[in-house]
Amino acid sequence: MVHIMDLTPEDTARIQQVTKLLVEGFSVNHADAWPDMNEAAQEVEELFAAGRISRIALAEDGMVLGWIGGISQYDGRVWEIHPLVVDVNYQGQGIGRALVRDLEELVRQRGGMTITLGTDDEYDQTTLSGVNLFPDPYIHIARIQNLKRHPYEFYQKLGYSIVGVVPDANGIGKPDILMARSLVR
Repeated sequence: MVHIMDLTPEDTARIQQVTKLLVEGFSVNHADAWPDMNEAAQEVEELFAAGRISRIALAEDGMVLGWIGGISQYDGRVWEIHPLVVDVNYQGQGIGRALVRDLEELVRQRGGMTITLGTDDEYDQTTLSGVNLFPDPYIHIARIQNLKRHPYEFYQKLGYSIVGVVPDANGIGKPDILMARSLVR
């Protein structure tokens, strides 16, 4: 059974585990996201600022299995999921889903109405990668296909919709896929 709780700045042992999760979890498909422990530690530290949420999923023995962050936007009406990572050895077991649902409930309690996220495609995982999405990115979005286990389908299963794309956000042919879910509709 997984237990979800706040990650606090005083919990240095778990911060170290989360930092390691970021480096390892994103090294497979996002090698430059957090390439080392220092950059990952900076990311974790930023989630302790005001208007942010930092939650961890723990195994029964206290090991950190996953981490999710939430960033308040639009005066708290909208929150961004950033980041979400689950230990590669525990993916597919509902931990990511549990973290997202937990964050959604906290956002609801704080008056949030919408949750957004960006999920980059830097490694040709979807049909949006490697192509010129201009002049009409919506045609490409309507025809999106998952080629290599891109996480957008994970979020779709949780009720998130693709609401846009930022073409070339990470370089030519490397878009950021924008997704959102209403918490009030």
